[in-house]
Amino acid sequence: MTSRRLVLSRSAALIGAASTGLLLPRFATAQGNKIRVGLMLPYTGTFAQLGVAIENGFRMAIDEQGGKLGGREIEFFKVDDESDPPKGVENANKLVQRDKVDVLIGTVHSGVQMGIQKVARDSGVLNIIPNAGVLAATGALCAPNVFRSSFTNSQPTLALGAPMVAKGHKKAVWITWKYAAGDEAFQGFRDGFLKAGGTIVKEIAVPFPNVEFQAHLTEIASLNPDAVACFFAGGGAVKFLKDYAAAGLKGKIPLYGSGFLTEGVLDAAGAAADGVVTTMHYADGLDNARNKAFRLAYAKNFKLQPDVYAVQGYDAGQLLIIGANAVKGDLSNKKALYAAMGSATIDSPRGKWKMSPSHNPIQDIYLRQVVDGENKVIGVAAKQLADSGAGCKMG
Repeated sequence: MTSRRLVLSRSAALIGAASTGLLLPRFATAQGNKIRVGLMLPYTGTFAQLGVAIENGFRMAIDEQGGKLGGREIEFFKVDDESDPPKGVENANKLVQRDKVDVLIGTVHSGVQMGIQKVARDSGVLNIIPNAGVLAATGALCAPNVFRSSFTNSQPTLALGAPMVAKGHKKAVWITWKYAAGDEAFQGFRDGFLKAGGTIVKEIAVPFPNVEFQAHLTEIASLNPDAVACFFAGGGAVKFLKDYAAAGLKGKIPLYGSGFLTEGVLDAAGAAADGVVTTMHYADGLDNARNKAFRLAYAKNFKLQPDVYAVQGYDAGQLLIIGANAVKGDLSNKKALYAAMGSATIDSPRGKWKMSPSHNPIQDIYLRQVVDGENKVIGVAAKQLADSGAGCKMG
């Protein structure tokens, strides 16, 4: 599908006025100019549902402020990133160079984020990442103008090892797809599990996006570890859960995973997911007033139940609101804008969180178990867990 721009204005006259405004300095007409917000998310393909949830959450946060940022009206521009990494730079440049956005919200796919990261670093445009967990974005390729409202790929699994060892599961097999997100999830698991006193009996890497697991499950059965830990998501997670049960391992060798193993797939996985324990920075049933109010409002607005992606979009909006309010809508005041965002406390449905020095959330990671088709919170795996931000040097 061809990437496109959707200018959300009330009339052609407004579009014309906004266009002529481009000839003036960015903030020349003070509060008269609209803040230009670019949304670069997947709107087609495998991750389309995630892109919609993120946009819904983001817009809901803005709408709660009367639809304005720092007192200024907003003009939205949208590009479908198609979850296609080779188009990442080109699509990001459409928003930054063509549409002159003040802030770019994106994206889901870590490979596409690397394209956005290059454009953000080269152009200096503010980028808020509402999902992509690639370590480099808040690690070696961090930047003062790049903030994340989600997680790093290693964050949920970093918290997985200690609860496993506490249950007596000290010898584990790790299995995932062999690609960047899988490698980084393993890095977190390895660090946390070994530190807790565990031993990794075998690391199994499945070519991405292969879902033929039978030979690997036969090997796991022969190794007979205390537990299996994994990182899979989407359709691959459903297939793995079902194959794990069909191989007779369910109920014999406990299965653990990054929360994406059971996020958004429970209906499809059915009974195969029952009892699976995961770690994640959000759970639908979190018992706090903020989450209950958020879920009610989201369902009312969109006739859908929110998920972790909607929460991350909502928090991207909250983060931008805090920054815009601090500079009274003048996003060109970058030093004050970034200082406000970097020191913000986000009152999130997932629980309150702050930014790390590398601009990644410091957040609670919850221990969840699938019970009756829901991810039930059974504890907190790690309080206010920070990613290391290894290699980050803010310039």
